[in-house]
Parts: sequence; C-alpha cells; structure tokens
Amino acid sequence: MQEHAKNKNFFANLFLVLGLAVLLCAEAYSGYRLHSLSKQQEMLKTDFSDVNNITLGLFSVDQWRDDIKGIINHQVRHFEMTKAQRKDLQKEVEQIIMALINKAEGLLNKPQHSLGGKLKKLAVKTFVNTDKIKAQVPGFARTIIAQADNPNNKKQLSKLAMGKVAVLEQSDYVDSALTAKDSITTVIFKKYHVKDQDALNKQLTTSLEQIRKTMYNYSFTMLGCVVFVLLMWWLLRKRTELHVTLFIMSLLFAFILLAVGLTASMIEVDARIGSLDFVLLGEHVTFKDQVLFFQSKSILDVVEVLVKQPKADSILVGVLILVFSILFPIMKLSSTGMHLLGNKKLAENKVIKYFAFQSGKWSMADVIVIAILMVFIGLNGLLESQLAMLNIKSGPLTIITTNNTALQPGYIIFISFVVYGLILSTILKFITPNDAH
Repeated sequence: MQEHAKNKNFFANLFLVLGLAVLLCAEAYSGYRLHSLSKQQEMLKTDFSDVNNITLGLFSVDQWRDDIKGIINHQVRHFEMTKAQRKDLQKEVEQIIMALINKAEGLLNKPQHSLGGKLKKLAVKTFVNTDKIKAQVPGFARTIIAQADNPNNKKQLSKLAMGKVAVLEQSDYVDSALTAKDSITTVIFKKYHVKDQDALNKQLTTSLEQIRKTMYNYSFTMLGCVVFVLLMWWLLRKRTELHVTLFIMSLLFAFILLAVGLTASMIEVDARIGSLDFVLLGEHVTFKDQVLFFQSKSILDVVEVLVKQPKADSILVGVLILVFSILFPIMKLSSTGMHLLGNKKLAENKVIKYFAFQSGKWSMADVIVIAILMVFIGLNGLLESQLAMLNIKSGPLTIITTNNTALQPGYIIFISFVVYGLILSTILKFITPNDAH
C-alpha cells in the first residue's frame, strides 16, 4: 500500500514537471524573443535618432544652404508677374528710359567749343528726333518686361543667382555636422537598402510599430505563464506531496522573469521636434522629426553607466543597485531552491537559510520599481512642460514638439518578478513553517 502511494506520488510529480516544463519553455522562448526585440528596437531607434538628429538638420549650416538654394532657384524660374505688378513695373521702366533720354539730351545741349563737338551736335539734331523716341518709350518698356519674363531668360537669371550661391559654398567654412551626416547616412542607408531619408524614416517607423506590438504580445504570454503557475498552486494547495516540485518549478519561472526584467529595455526617453514649418522668401521650409534626445536603458545598462562614471557617489549608487536589487534576488531564489532540494546539512546552512527566509528585507527590487516609476513620472512631466514651451502656432511659424518618453515591456516584466517573488515568499512560509522561523 505504501509502495503504491509512492508510485502514485512519483508519477504525479513527474506529470507536474513535464506539464510545467512545456509552460516553462513557452515562457523562456517568449522571454528570449522579448529580449531580442528590445535590443532590435533600441538599435532601430538609435539609427533613426542618428539620421534625424537636430544637429544634422535644423542646426546644420549646409542644410540651410541647400534649402535656400532650392528656394532661390524655384523663385527665379517660376516667378510670375500679376497684372498689377506688370503695370507698376511698366511705369518704373518707362521712367528709367525717359531719364536716360533726358540725360542724353542734356549732354547734347551743352555748348560745344571744338569743331568735332559742334559737328556731332549738328548731326544728332539733324538725324535724331528725341520726341519720336520718347513716344516709343512705352513700347520699349513692354519689350523689356516681356524679355525678362521669357522662360529662357529666367533660366539664365537662375544660373546667375545660383552662381552667387555657389561662391558661398566654396568658402573655407566646413560644416562638421554635414560631414558627420554624410558618413552616418551612407552607412545607415546601405544597412537598410534605402536611397533617401524619407524612405528610411518610413521603413523604420513601420518596423518599430510592428516590433512594439509583438513585444507586448510576448510580455503578456510570459505573464500568462506565471498566472497559470499561481493557479496551479491554488488548485494543488492540498496536495502537499507536490508542493516541493511545484515550488522548484515556480523558482525557474521567477529566474526567467528576473533575467528578462534586468536585460530588456525598461525606460525610453525620446524628445523631438515633430514638425517645424516657417515661411522664407515666400515659400515654406519644413523640418520633421528633429530628434533632440534619445536614450533607451535596461536596469543592467543603468548599473553599467553608473559604475563607469568617474565620480565616487555615482559608482556607489551603481554598486548598491547591483547588490541589493540584482544579486540579492538571485541569491534568495537560489538559496530557496537549495534549501528545498539539498541534503539536510546544506538545507540547514545558516547562509542558505538566511537568504531563503530573511533576506527579503534587504532586497530593494521593489524599491527600484518605485524609483523607476517616480523617475518616469518626474522626467515625463519635465519634458512635457519644457517641450510645451517650444510649441508655437502662428502665421509664419509653426513648431510642434513630440514627447515619446515611455516605460518599456522590460519594466512590466520586472514588476511581475517583484510581485511574483513576494507571492513565492509567502508560499514558502506555508510549505516550510518550521524553517521559516
């Protein structure tokens, strides 16, 4: 009878392990995909911010030069006069021509003392009728205006104007921003097989939107796996012979949550000028998606940044986060597993028992969750207020800023680990009531 009970318990534990192993694989795969997509998203957004950085667009001298060059070329080639403008220009040209004729008459009417001068004056008065010429002035003016408005002549004027701009381009000034942009765009355009910035932005925006949806799907899959494990605890709460096996498997689910929560992006800071539009020389000049600042960090990234700082206080904060928010949870989970599975000597080890039952008060993972949330709320509010000050909507100038700062799936997974860990700690005290004291 006792042997039968042992066999029954063995098979029950075996089936429990096999069933949860399938679920564990699903969680592990979802975590791996979430981690990979998080890094891919960070890479795409970094490339986007590099190409669209404000220093390579709105703050680039050569970018402005190209825009002005295009406006001048377009203005000259496509200039069209209205009837009112033609009428006003007609009067001005007539006045200029008339002034020239009067000036010539004045020179001819001056007293001439030399024989040659007297002969020239006589010849002009004999053969040139100034009154007749003055009567033809309106016709001359119309001819001049027609020639100026001729497409071929406009083309020549455009070449002349662009030649003046080319002189400026040959100056000794070198725009380091444009040099950097040429280098960056050449590499990134080749990387994504595109030919211009608009095509790149469109491709990256589409890819990022798809990645974002997929990341959240994998996040919800991981959370669903954990919820199922907790449901199993409820269903098997009276099957004490399965509790150790179920708890060990639960620890494996917690390790995966912790690994993904630490390495996947948790917060993303993205501030940009979504659109800047103003009128220059009668034409609209537009800059879009000018990135002011972009950073995407996981908890491990934050620790790495702090530890690499030259200041001692930053290094100290990084070490504290590493020890109390990363190493302590890992030691607690590991010690709990060793306490349940190890031999009696290992299970009764003071260090193992301490980390398994008493280290929770030293773990600051929950503090990190609150700290990240507070940083996000404060930083998001600060960016919103500062960017709002840049928003301008008037006739000649329109500026629309965009704050894309957001918490990422890595933060959700880390919160899930903290809550799940607290639940497991409570469960551990129920299944090992004597050891918990």
